Amino acid sequence: MTYKLFSTRDLPDKALVKLKKNKKIELDVYEKNKKIPRGILLRRVKGVDIILSLLTEKIDAEVMDKAGPQLKMIANYAVGFNNIDLAEADKRGIVVTNTPHPYTSESVAEHTIALMFALSRRIVESDKFTRAGRYKAWDPILFLGNDLYGKTLGVIGAGAIGSAVMHRLHNGFQMKILYHDIAKRPKLEKETGAKYCSINQLLKKADFVSLHVPLLPATHHLISTKELALMKKTAYLINTARGPVVDEKALLKALNKGKIAGAGLDVYECEPLIDCDPNDHLELRLMDNVVMTPHVGSATIETRHAMNQEVLENILAFVNGKKPPNQVN
Repeated sequence: MTYKLFSTRDLPDKALVKLKKNKKIELDVYEKNKKIPRGILLRRVKGVDIILSLLTEKIDAEVMDKAGPQLKMIANYAVGFNNIDLAEADKRGIVVTNTPHPYTSESVAEHTIALMFALSRRIVESDKFTRAGRYKAWDPILFLGNDLYGKTLGVIGAGAIGSAVMHRLHNGFQMKILYHDIAKRPKLEKETGAKYCSINQLLKKADFVSLHVPLLPATHHLISTKELALMKKTAYLINTARGPVVDEKALLKALNKGKIAGAGLDVYECEPLIDCDPNDHLELRLMDNVVMTPHVGSATIETRHAMNQEVLENILAFVNGKKPPNQVN
């Protein structure tokens, strides 16, 4: 049997060459190096057996209907899979896979910590200042920031990424660790000295609050007006999870009123828009105490190579009649 596979994007390092050479696969790839428009996606999936999707594509019942009843696999090139209607895929007997390689967790953990440093040491502000030719002499109060050493880190979501952040900041910077998760993690507590507490307790005590939860109905706007009001005025919020975990309008207001010291964001509620309301006068991009990156938490050469391998292994296992190693349903 030959499987028709449509990929919504070419992958780094010409990874799809292996699929092109496979006699069991008839490959079609969206030729432009940008997000595929919805209308084109709906046309191009018609008659395919496998869709290789990115997290930027919403793969819902409409896409599955347009593909047809022969659609049997959705191979998502991401750790998360909230862009896929999993219940609908289950109902239709469609296999869904992801790419949760350990490298991904390590890379996102490193990026999370990089955002903390950028905020606390005012890296972006001082970089702009220096490039603009405004640095004239050493000044003891120039761009005063905050140390991470000895501060309190609050982690919401102690999975692979959250626990990696906890290990590094406890071992490297002797940070005190508070965490909240769906269950206590005794081994992690022993390794990092972390203390389990409620989200409210964590928000009240932490100097840095780092979010590492999946996007679920229960985590949508997990951090909103009430939660932000609990945080210290000197505290920073870091989000490298999913944008809608944070109520963006509430965050804008909190930042503008000085309710918290700053925010480090790699994801956004209405991504790829940076502000849900482009006419809002409290734009994130105008705030010096906000460091923003364009959803690049996992963007390292090592991680992309690992993700390439995983998505290929998932697809090749499926076409060879085996259970994909990273099936999520």
